[in-house]
Order: sequence, then C-alpha cells, then structure tokens
Amino acid sequence: MLKISITDTRAQRRLLVEGRLVAPWVAELRTTWDRVKSERDGRQVVIDIGSVTLISQEGENTLLQLLNEGATFRCCSGVLTKHVLQQLARRCQKSPIELIDQAGPGLRKPRGPK
Repeated sequence: MLKISITDTRAQRRLLVEGRLVAPWVAELRTTWDRVKSERDGRQVVIDIGSVTLISQEGENTLLQLLNEGATFRCCSGVLTKHVLQQLARRCQKSPIELIDQAGPGLRKPRGPK
C-alpha cells in the first residue's frame, strides 16, 4: 500500500510518500508528480520518502525519472531511502546534497561543540 499526502506553503509543495513504492503504486506516484509539477505555481516541489518501507526496481527507476525532471527529495530518517538516493545520485551524476531538501527539519548538519 502507498499513501501520498500533499502539503503546501508559499514557497514549497511537499509530497509525503508513505508505504511501499512498488507496482501498481509506482504509477500513482508518477501521476501525482505530473499533476503537482504542472500546478506548482513557482513553488519548489519536494518529495519526502522518509516513510517509504520498500522500493522495488520499478520504484527506483521512477525516482530516477523524477530526479531527472527536477524533483528534490527529503529523507531525514531511514537507511534504505538514504542509500537509494545516494545510488540514484551516482546514476545521474549529481551530488546527493543536490537531491535533498536542506531546509527540512532533521536534515541540518549537527553543530560542533561550543
């Protein structure tokens, strides 16, 4: 099962993806991305995949397509999602930093001792 929630702010439109990114739900993410991308009105679109529990090969391929279309990702927790994004970054020759929404909570680098 896959759940996609959309939240909006003035500067950003966020897709919160939860569950399993496998067929047939991969098509649902693709459809939602296409709709949101066309309705963004100048806002940044961020796909939060921190709550995804399983990503099939088809799911990885779709994430790579979204990445190539300008998607920014957020995954503040979860080794799986971070690993998948790192692999996708290598495949499209981008830095993982370019893929991740740095303004999101939980993604800031920890500060050193004061």
